[in-house]
Amino acid sequence: MNTAQFIPSTLPFSIEKATYTWQTPSNIALIKYWGKSDPQIPKNASISFTLNNCHTITSINFVKRVTLSAVERSQITFELFFEGEKKEAFKPKISQFFERIKEYCPYVFEYHMIINSENSFPHSSGIASSASGLSAIAMCLLNLEKELNPDLSEEFINQKASFLGRLGSGSASRSIEGPLVVWGKHPKIEGSSDLFGVKFPYKVHSVFENYQDTILLVDKGEKQVSSTVGHNLMYKHPYAEQRFLQANENLAKLSEIVQNGDIDAFINIVESEALTLHAMMLTSNPYFILMKPNTLEIINEIWKFRGETGSKICFTLDAGANVHVLYPKNEKEKVNHFIEETLSNYCQKNQYIFDNIGLGAKKL
Repeated sequence: MNTAQFIPSTLPFSIEKATYTWQTPSNIALIKYWGKSDPQIPKNASISFTLNNCHTITSINFVKRVTLSAVERSQITFELFFEGEKKEAFKPKISQFFERIKEYCPYVFEYHMIINSENSFPHSSGIASSASGLSAIAMCLLNLEKELNPDLSEEFINQKASFLGRLGSGSASRSIEGPLVVWGKHPKIEGSSDLFGVKFPYKVHSVFENYQDTILLVDKGEKQVSSTVGHNLMYKHPYAEQRFLQANENLAKLSEIVQNGDIDAFINIVESEALTLHAMMLTSNPYFILMKPNTLEIINEIWKFRGETGSKICFTLDAGANVHVLYPKNEKEKVNHFIEETLSNYCQKNQYIFDNIGLGAKKL
């Protein structure tokens, strides 16, 4: 794996202070990855829809540090504010992220950083907040790097931001671009890499354009088991190797499906992947359950509605209790009515988020 390309050799310019603000989206995996090796390398490739309304907005204020001692030059300093409040509890994860990327962003030692971040959705509830949050930090860092070295291309910036985001949260690699992003080396996906996410390189059938995703907030609380812990439980999982093979086979099938527009096959694979992800949790040791009773109620209601109406509605799940309801745009009115009248009753305080696929990070 060639990571040397992301180590800057020279940075021609010097900047005393700067502030950058980026809005980066969450994403929802259609083919799941669950299990990884160091440093944040996926055991199987995955593909996701980039979301639009579920996003993180992050500003980083960079201020040049002066007259540093040798000890100070070896330390990365930052303050972190989340939704207006200083968040010491989040600092260890961000500190670990900066430690992992320091070789690729040596300029972080030269600045004190003040990070302000906010989500458009509940944190730690299974809507990939680490994906949007860390990809936003990565884009701010690359904005600074672009100022220090104006020769950087947009393609390189996106690749490196995805590469950096991955080192903090694997799914962050899929939140830089859109609408479909693949992360993980796969023989059927041209240009795919374990190091960063790439836009799906083939023409997508029109039925999957502007696809809708409504997130049903079954449980807005913090997950009992973090994704990091869940991934680690795959090391000795009795079904791990078969699962990795299955996921890569499903990705090959899904690649063909999104090109030829076979929406029934899409439904079958996407729902199977969601249930398989949670089956891995149920059969790990120690075992755990992230779904809630209302998660299952919603799934059964979706199956019933699809059977009775012929709708192309389907569901997927991330590592949490919330349900992503996927459907083509031409069914938006019918499905949204079903969500409002029926599925919202299973949501915490009847809350849900209407979303659709998006195009990735935006500078604000």
